[in-house]
Amino acid sequence: MRIESRTSSPSAIKPWIIDTTLRDGEQAPGVVFSTAEKIEIASLLADAGVNELEIGYPAISHDERNVIRKINAMKLPVRLTSWARAKWEDIEDACICGTEAVHISFPVSDLYLQLMQRDYAWVQQQLQELVPKAKKYFKFVSVGAQDATRAEPELLKSFVLDATECGADRIRIADTVGIATPPSVINLVGMLKSITPAALEFHAHNDLGMATANAFTALEAGCHAVSVSVTGLGERAGNAALEELAIALKLSEKYKTSIDTRQLSHLCNTVSKAAGRAIETQKPVVGKSAFQHESGIHCAALLKHPLSYQPFLPDQVGRDKHEVVIGKHSGSASLQHFYSGRGIMITRNEAHHLLEVVRTTATEKKRALLPEELDSIYSTLFVKR
Repeated sequence: MRIESRTSSPSAIKPWIIDTTLRDGEQAPGVVFSTAEKIEIASLLADAGVNELEIGYPAISHDERNVIRKINAMKLPVRLTSWARAKWEDIEDACICGTEAVHISFPVSDLYLQLMQRDYAWVQQQLQELVPKAKKYFKFVSVGAQDATRAEPELLKSFVLDATECGADRIRIADTVGIATPPSVINLVGMLKSITPAALEFHAHNDLGMATANAFTALEAGCHAVSVSVTGLGERAGNAALEELAIALKLSEKYKTSIDTRQLSHLCNTVSKAAGRAIETQKPVVGKSAFQHESGIHCAALLKHPLSYQPFLPDQVGRDKHEVVIGKHSGSASLQHFYSGRGIMITRNEAHHLLEVVRTTATEKKRALLPEELDSIYSTLFVKR
């Protein structure tokens, strides 16, 4: 079992990465993973070096509990966590599954308390009853402040203090509806770190398109852990994306993770297929166009140095080399490169002549040109004359 350390050095902070693809990810509308798919995804996540897997919500059904037990029986080298509401029946269902850890979620915003017809006194009582009891059955007990970013600051502080006093091993600060921004995350985490020695986790949602940025910022602000999902899969606009955060951390000299980023593309493709959700072309890190280039200026520079217009190399995420696309914005260097790859050497003047036709054709078709179309243009201009 990988050991969770709370110590770090200025030169190499080791954040704890929790993946919730199998729990929060599957809660995305219309997504259902089969047992075989869950087992494969859990195995791939473990192989990729994620520290902890939140693998399901046992109270959903008997079938859900069976899947969690099967994954638990695999003895993966990661911490496995079951998710539960703040009720003992849910925690009992988690006990049946045998996971090392349990996460217990509590409502903390005024809205969520009203929806549940509860008040903070009830939350406090449940913390005092459930956390010590759960610690008798689990090696690690995490508690969550649901809708924390819309909670009153004083109530949230009370929750964190009470959770700490009750012995919670980690406290999750959930941006449940994705309204946080990096500055608000800095303020929130700073406020909570000042009142507790407990490990804090940030759980980001992507409703404003800031989930990954907020997760990274939470670590910068001093959070010990963050939860993510593969491709950002999750409710509504999703969660912080594992692959995006992993690369952001890798590019920073400040952090060191156990994640093998070379496995990210295969992992994302596997989850995408299982979820029935195609990866968007412009998806950071793993999208088809992440390493495609058309601009003449960019391509000319890339042919000289692959990092000139890329922040990292494709093989760092398990992708093939970058692709030069020929279209309206291409330059002569791109054309010379393309044709040389097909055994045809053209001069710069010939490339300029070809460019006129290439750009006109691409404009008419409103897309990049296919290799056979470029072959045809070359043949028309230089072979059939």
